[in-house]
Amino acid sequence: MASNQFSSGDAIADRRADYARMLAESGDNAAAAELIEQALELAPSWAAGWVKLGDYCQKAGQREKAIAAYETVDRLDPEGIFAASLKLAVLGAAETPEQPPSAYVEGLFDDYADRFETSLVEKLEYSVPQKLAALIETARPASGQFACIVDIGCGTGLLGMELHAWTQRLEGFDISTNMLAKAEEKAIYHHLAQADLSLPADTSGLFADGLVPHRADLVAAADVMMYLGSLETVMPLVNALLSPAGVFAFSVEDAGAGDGFVLQPSLRYAHSETYVRGLLASAGLKIIDIQKTTIRKDAGKPLSGILFLAGKAA
Repeated sequence: MASNQFSSGDAIADRRADYARMLAESGDNAAAAELIEQALELAPSWAAGWVKLGDYCQKAGQREKAIAAYETVDRLDPEGIFAASLKLAVLGAAETPEQPPSAYVEGLFDDYADRFETSLVEKLEYSVPQKLAALIETARPASGQFACIVDIGCGTGLLGMELHAWTQRLEGFDISTNMLAKAEEKAIYHHLAQADLSLPADTSGLFADGLVPHRADLVAAADVMMYLGSLETVMPLVNALLSPAGVFAFSVEDAGAGDGFVLQPSLRYAHSETYVRGLLASAGLKIIDIQKTTIRKDAGKPLSGILFLAGKAA
């Protein structure tokens, strides 16, 4: 839709936006905000421009102007592509959404796909696939082979690369078609499809194309929960996938003490151990092992996470 284009549609407004970006990159966010405001006078329905204004004002310490800009985005962008609801919540101007807009998550990873592995592995020292695989190895069947592994939020297939030799069938699901295309290039998945894990199981896409329930003796999710917020809908979905003796392995960002989840300035969610334990128990899943570890770097600092391994209770 026109209001969500990354170009304003006005050449002069776009030129001023480019100058504003250069000012912001040089550290002068206040001047960048003034210039993007001039661009928005020419293109007042340009949602992406209002996002830029909000971001520049926030970095310049102009909180109220940032809030007003994001509120405008929220009106212009009903699908939530620009995640204004999350940005307002981080600023304390709105309630924390239980889940991010699906359109935002899909767009984020569609845009990120080409540079995902270089950025995450080489620059941020991302280690969850290897650490989660080591945890999963402790629960491998006596035969050494899982009959079916379902990799939810598979991304480009980093976790799949660690697990594919341990299974007769590997399925991958992700909200981003561009990420799925990258996963397909690895030629390790027997089935790849788009799915929205924020939806109930019957509408998520996990059971389309004749895929039967309770087919997985391992469901794995590496760095997925931080893009889901509330996990109330995830546990029933996992239960619908798991076979009677199935296990569930996944990671979260560690929210520390408390009982719940929190939205971080990164626009990712962190979850407390207490919160996850409670949801697993309510879903009839018994914890096999928990490991607290560094999962990547964030702004140059180690980011703490928790790895969980759980199985269906007898």
